[in-house]
Amino acid sequence: MTTTHYDTLESRSPEQREAALMAALPQQLAHAQKHAPAFAAILDGIDAAAITSRKALANLPVTRKYELLERQQAARQAGGGEDVFGGFSALRFGAHMPHVFASPGTIYEPEGTRKDYWRMARAMYAAGFRPGQLIHNSFSYHFVPAGSMMETGAHALGCTVFPGGTGQTEQQVQAMAELQPAGYIGTPSFLKIIVEKAAEMKVALPTVTRALVSGEAFPPSLRDWLAARGITGYQCYASADLGLIAYETEAREGLVLDEGVIMEIVRPGTGDPVAEGEVGELVVTTLNPDYPLIRFGTGDLSAVLPGSCPTGRTNTRIKGWMGRADQTIKVRGMFVHPGQVAAIARRFPEVLKARLVVSGEMANDSMVFRVESSSTQAGLDQRIGEAIRDVTKLRGTVELVAPGSLPNDGKVIEDARSYQ
Repeated sequence: MTTTHYDTLESRSPEQREAALMAALPQQLAHAQKHAPAFAAILDGIDAAAITSRKALANLPVTRKYELLERQQAARQAGGGEDVFGGFSALRFGAHMPHVFASPGTIYEPEGTRKDYWRMARAMYAAGFRPGQLIHNSFSYHFVPAGSMMETGAHALGCTVFPGGTGQTEQQVQAMAELQPAGYIGTPSFLKIIVEKAAEMKVALPTVTRALVSGEAFPPSLRDWLAARGITGYQCYASADLGLIAYETEAREGLVLDEGVIMEIVRPGTGDPVAEGEVGELVVTTLNPDYPLIRFGTGDLSAVLPGSCPTGRTNTRIKGWMGRADQTIKVRGMFVHPGQVAAIARRFPEVLKARLVVSGEMANDSMVFRVESSSTQAGLDQRIGEAIRDVTKLRGTVELVAPGSLPNDGKVIEDARSYQ
């Protein structure tokens, strides 16, 4: 497969990329400690200069979205003024921060003035957009950063943007018919609605032949539905906190990581990296100095794909979004979360992998702690059972299984109860 790339970073050797990322990592950590008060506290006592490998990085704490929200809420309640970001932003209000956005929570995110601040141009290029084109952007410009994320990426690519935003389907069709954009950016479901509305109105959209979609699932069935109508759609994975994380290429074999992030996949509820190919939570360290998130837990599940992309892009590939890592559930009136499962497993070196299965009917819950173990030592199940009660304050039975028996789906808590 032949393709062109957005820049030479995409085709450098994995060794070159890793060396560059590990050289940038201690600088980013030191910058975060100095300019982002939250990370000054989180990384207190850490020698940034010593964090030059993935092994060293894995020893740093993971910051999850709920912790970011808690720090933001505390800062606001304390009358934090312009530090509504809970100490995570290295920027303050003014010329270097043209926008502040809001995500559900409410979590506030800063936008800086750096070119392609959210690093979206790379995904657009992979989706087939080129300089000099007009792009119809139907992501929201209201509250959330999605519209601006795509617009700033398009400008960095050298494209003009029509800020369509959401809703007003007939007007969207009219604008597409009259302006004749090279393609669409937005959610895949809204593109389907627009295409159906255009057919209903008997309006042709001959120039809309490519699309970059995100924000929701893009199943093969919808991809094929669009292709049958002359639109080639690709997806990207991004967040309001981190910007672009990974993007699809014409190979359609997983998603290629962005060049500006360091990605780890950890066992849910912990900061411990899993073996390559195993499903776990995506944890991302961004090299954005304005909003320097270090080991930020996305809460999303994925896994690394072996090998490199047939397009010649050499960065790591992931399978894409595979569900949520936050599997917290309530059992007999008590919350049980993945961190507790991990805490139980850590007490026993013989435990290779653990999975808590909750079954039964509502109000009649039954907990089974399934454990892959390297040992058949007598009494191990009893000791694990005691640890379950100690950590969760609930009783559960223990089932020892052979190594490799538990599913590779990233779940450490499985809710198998019947709600009929």
